[in-house]
Amino acid sequence: MFRRERSIPLRGSAAPLGNNLSVLQQPARNLTHFGVVHGPSAQLLSAGPDGVPLAQRQLHAKEGAGVSPPLITQMYESDGSTMVYWHALDSGDASSVQALFARGIAASGHFICVGTWSGQVLVFDIPAKGPNIVLSEELAEHQTPITDIATEPAQGQDGMADMVTADDSGLLCVWRTGPAFTLLTRILGFGVPCPSVQLWQGTVAAGYGNGQVCLYEATTGNLHVQINAHARAICALDIAPEVGKLLSAAEDTFIHIWKLSRSPESDSIEVEHCQGECVSDTQVCGARFCEPSGSSFAVTGYDLAEILRFTSV
Repeated sequence: MFRRERSIPLRGSAAPLGNNLSVLQQPARNLTHFGVVHGPSAQLLSAGPDGVPLAQRQLHAKEGAGVSPPLITQMYESDGSTMVYWHALDSGDASSVQALFARGIAASGHFICVGTWSGQVLVFDIPAKGPNIVLSEELAEHQTPITDIATEPAQGQDGMADMVTADDSGLLCVWRTGPAFTLLTRILGFGVPCPSVQLWQGTVAAGYGNGQVCLYEATTGNLHVQINAHARAICALDIAPEVGKLLSAAEDTFIHIWKLSRSPESDSIEVEHCQGECVSDTQVCGARFCEPSGSSFAVTGYDLAEILRFTSV
């Protein structure tokens, strides 16, 4: 069971975007960092275990001087103090009325992958020291805008899938990262977008615009489980990797917690529903576990100037 804890105040409401909450725990410092997009800026907050905000910073989107087009990807130091790199996004053949944006970001080893409106995924190589960041590869398997990207450590297993990308058509592409990214399989959509994906122990969890959550074998694309999880579109998925808990949040105002396990007899994925929480009268935008053990989670909503926190009891 989870109970509502003290909320963390924001300077402004979360923008109505899917996956609009990032959480990073620093156990050594007993801090949790939160990131939320609000208009043309991102809010970064640090809070202690009691939810009291200890530091807050606003990062504003900047246009590169003399750069055409002005849409850029920006990378900062982890505390948001310094912008260390920016990359201008090429509008290519986009029409004057087409929305241009970057959406979906994930890290794998020393690579950071960023999705774009064109369906391309930009792969940036991050050095161990210094600001010499370079665009090393462009992945072009998707034909519609990227919605989300998820990664997990491959743990040294050859051929292991460690990244999945999703798009507005519902197509999923499963990759093995490295000096050259390798496409392992394509999982076709079924007419609805896939706003959120996660990857856990060789299993892809995909949340769709019709409220369904599907679990696939990453390397083959075979469907394990199809769950009618929500009454409206999924807006966020998250995994607590230490315990195999899956969090799903949707526009129906519900957040559900599921337990994933692999059957030793059939090697198939089994799912158990653990709990559901309703955030009434709120358009949920993002939801994330606050630690790998899944003992607490946080939620953001549009027109809600706070981050809601729930802790297991």
